[in-house]
Amino acid sequence: MSNADKSAAKPSQSELAILKSLWSSGRQSAREIHDAVSADLGWSYSSTRKTLDRMVDKGLLATQDVHGIRVYAAGVTKLATIAAMTRDFAARVLEINGALPVTAFTDSRLLSEDELNELQAMLDEGDDEGEAR
Repeated sequence: MSNADKSAAKPSQSELAILKSLWSSGRQSAREIHDAVSADLGWSYSSTRKTLDRMVDKGLLATQDVHGIRVYAAGVTKLATIAAMTRDFAARVLEINGALPVTAFTDSRLLSEDELNELQAMLDEGDDEGEAR
């Protein structure tokens, strides 16, 4: 696993808020991301821009210029990130090193039924790849 994949396994709380926005809405400009997360994070636009730059450096985000505007997309997948964070929490906090049941996530507004099934397979296999799908 590359360094970018390792950092992708544990995004910070603010980085996760940005990733969630991108996972649900697709690629966005810095202004769109800021508008989506600033109320929850209480940030200035410059703080959002600095965080976006750090996330690109860490491999959490990918960028593309569209009609002269830089847009951002998640550089890691939702399911791989959730699986890695779940395994990390289970090992560090709960001291569980075995397979984890996905039933704890059944009421999640972030995951569909198909995604829950795929997440269960990832947790069962120990798949923690951080590549975008």
